[in-house]
Amino acid sequence: MRTAIGTRENMRVLEEFESGGLRVEVLEYEKLCGLTAPSMAQAVYFMEQQHIRARQIALYLTDEKVTVNRGAMSYFQGNLQMVSGVTVGNALGRMLRGAVTGESMSQPEYTGTGLLVLEPSFKHFLVLELAPGERVIVDDGMFFCAQGSVGVRAAAQRTISSAALGGESLFQTELTGPGIIILESAVPMSEIDVIDLANDTLRVDGNFAVLRSANLDFTVERSAKTLIGSAVSGEGLVNVYRGTGQVWLAPTLKVYDNLTAALCPPPLVSKKD
Repeated sequence: MRTAIGTRENMRVLEEFESGGLRVEVLEYEKLCGLTAPSMAQAVYFMEQQHIRARQIALYLTDEKVTVNRGAMSYFQGNLQMVSGVTVGNALGRMLRGAVTGESMSQPEYTGTGLLVLEPSFKHFLVLELAPGERVIVDDGMFFCAQGSVGVRAAAQRTISSAALGGESLFQTELTGPGIIILESAVPMSEIDVIDLANDTLRVDGNFAVLRSANLDFTVERSAKTLIGSAVSGEGLVNVYRGTGQVWLAPTLKVYDNLTAALCPPPLVSKKD
């Protein structure tokens, strides 16, 4: 039986998902055994104590298609065909999307029956299945791959305030079901708070909403009704989500950003006389 783990003894399957002709395995290296320098070994030791391990996605296709982020493929085996995903009909749209989002015009598509293994990463992989017609918007750089039945497109912010003041890009990635999507995340699912809104309002101080239902209204507003109230609260502007749907919040992103700033300060730039 074909398996992505193969002869490697230091890997395990963290999670497994299946939909239609696609089976997904989230793999994890239990230990990196190829270290050659003591300083590297020390760093990796402390990384392993904090469960910072290399992970990899394995895709098993049976007469199925997947769309993969450009550069994410590691290797594939079997009767699989790779195409660019660019056709005469969608070339202009992809070119415009690439111009405004900075992402590649071409997202490779793999079709057929076989095994496709993607590049390892120290980040976390979030796997979820969208229902038919379900639409979500994900944060920049999170899209990793998706089942072929999932639509992938760039979605513009609906309001000027959300684009200019929300801390988000003018265009984000919108995914439409049905099918499995895989996101590459800086934080694990255990640190993501899934907020369900039922004709409700959610106000967030910062841009740490990593996923939201596409039908939600997203604006940027004052934290209080008056300028004085906003000044007294110390919050100023907040991101506001209204309607019925879900918002995935990752509050610890701020913590990691602060740690990075403290431990890895930018290099000093000497002034020339």
